Amino acid sequence: MGINEFCPNDGKKLLITTPDGTCYQRFPVKTKVVMKGDDLKAILDECVKPYLQKGDMVYMSEKIVAISQGRSFPIDEIKPSWLAKVLSKCVYKSPYGIGLGSPWTMQLALMECGSVKIVFCAIISAICKVFGKRGVFYNMLGPRVRAIDGPCHFTLPPYNTHAKLAPEKPNKVAKELTEAMGGCPVIIIDANDIGVNILGKPDKNMYEDKLAAVFKDNPLGQESQQTPIAIVRVVDPQEIAAEEAKAEETAAEETQSEQ
Repeated sequence: MGINEFCPNDGKKLLITTPDGTCYQRFPVKTKVVMKGDDLKAILDECVKPYLQKGDMVYMSEKIVAISQGRSFPIDEIKPSWLAKVLSKCVYKSPYGIGLGSPWTMQLALMECGSVKIVFCAIISAICKVFGKRGVFYNMLGPRVRAIDGPCHFTLPPYNTHAKLAPEKPNKVAKELTEAMGGCPVIIIDANDIGVNILGKPDKNMYEDKLAAVFKDNPLGQESQQTPIAIVRVVDPQEIAAEEAKAEETAAEETQSEQ
């Protein structure tokens, strides 16, 4: 299969133009269901490396990194404390992900950050809400806590009954995977339909705002699509338009010859 045979997920598109005027194609890559202990380098070697060109980037969902590291847990193995149960009731529950709005994910946050920090941030957040300012809780705790997620119906089994932490040392993982891909930058992201966070990048000098803009519309899919990785390529929009016009012309000629 050639790179041009990768198709967009339902409701998504391959092309995006970022605010700086650069046009990118994002090719979703289907993989097996990633499990604890799986070798991400081997997955990239099999599913991604044959299609790479010079200048490409690879975007990878933080979820499969965390899963491969054993940082995803069945909820029946997590024992929420009374504090986790109380705090989780105060968290806004987004339709795009449960976040810390469940006792299981809040317990993971308490394990990751400690109860003192979580309670302090919760108090400050409650005060800010009185003045109409939202999102303070997550902003204070940072991207590693924002990446904690819990069970939801639109996640591929068996992870629809799991809660997971953010990946461990994502910058180190991104650097190692970049080296394995011959220098093609591998970016580890936490993306949904309301935002993108860059968790891991191989070079600290890479601008996170620019990297996030490439995935503003989140073209990945981890339900039945099984596309937690994308090959990202800079393209000339005029060349793409010409290729699409030629493909339409060819299809029209084939239809006419059949008639």
